[in-house]
Amino acid sequence: MSDLVLHDDELDEDCYRARLFLSLLGLEARRVAVDVVPGGEQDGPAFRAVSPAGMLPVLRIDGQKVCGAGAVLLALAHGRPEWLPGEHADFARVAHWLHFAGGPLRATLLMRRACLFGGAGDAPSARRRSAVGALRIMEDHLAQRRLEGGTWFVGEGATVADVALFPAAALCRDWGEEYSAYPALRRWVRAVRALPGFVGMPGIPDYG
Repeated sequence: MSDLVLHDDELDEDCYRARLFLSLLGLEARRVAVDVVPGGEQDGPAFRAVSPAGMLPVLRIDGQKVCGAGAVLLALAHGRPEWLPGEHADFARVAHWLHFAGGPLRATLLMRRACLFGGAGDAPSARRRSAVGALRIMEDHLAQRRLEGGTWFVGEGATVADVALFPAAALCRDWGEEYSAYPALRRWVRAVRALPGFVGMPGIPDYG
């Protein structure tokens, strides 16, 4: 991956997923800032030419375009079994959590965007219930993993699943949800922060 160009927004958590994983892998990408309108929707013909669906982040790998956080993480994890296990059972578990990050966990992203930028969506109370419910699923899983002697969502080490899930927990204070209700998530957040190459973003505290 000799030529990497990342089209991203500093405050967008999907873009942070890409930046975090690049840093954990020890890779550098030339960053191209993308202007967004309130609510996180990409605007302007120049960006639409880069990503017709208006998805962030967009990563160019030697000229090949990859759009969206999930696709970017998978593209970067390809061929790296320490991050994307090849063994069928663990691969299936990673795939489950990647799907969760792109599905139920999106409620936390919508809550954060609504609180920071405003914007339409589900009724706030329903959206908040969905967001808290998603965090609770993560909390319960990590509590069970701790009983089994595990630290990470899958297997013995951090995987791309942990990268995909991390911003939702680390940024929950942006929409008023405190860490105190999630002791297992707090331990895991500290473990992710201790990984070599970890980088933060605005909104992620230096402690917790």
